[in-house]
Amino acid sequence: MDISKIDQIIDKHDGETSSLIQILLDIQSEHNWLPKEALKRVCERLQVPMSRIQHIATFYKAFSLVPKGRHQVHVCMGTACHVRGAQRVLDTVQEVTGVKSGETDSDMKFSVETVNCLGCCALGPVMEVDGKHHGNIAPSQIASVLNNCE
Repeated sequence: MDISKIDQIIDKHDGETSSLIQILLDIQSEHNWLPKEALKRVCERLQVPMSRIQHIATFYKAFSLVPKGRHQVHVCMGTACHVRGAQRVLDTVQEVTGVKSGETDSDMKFSVETVNCLGCCALGPVMEVDGKHHGNIAPSQIASVLNNCE
């Protein structure tokens, strides 16, 4: 891990304790997770107890303390998506990626998760890949979407 990159992120926020969540978000964006070494450096630089950092990192779903794949796949399982075939979408995503919900593949390409709502119920079923929504997604379209990931 490049500690100088962590220092750059902290410096970008002027080492302000009030920017802790944004610093963690930037680290997460850089690494796809929050490595322990990075959290230790934030603790040292901001002089914030590790317990506070751990509390924040475990409280917010946006953070991960385990490595994630380069491509984040979220399948909405909310009511509107559920009645429009979300389970078939999830089954197909798992089949195409070889990854079950809540897991990451061994080559760190895909992480698959279910979510309760993506906030675009009228487009259900919805799959989100790397922050891009794919509404009214049919199982037959999923392989094409996922194969276009780098």
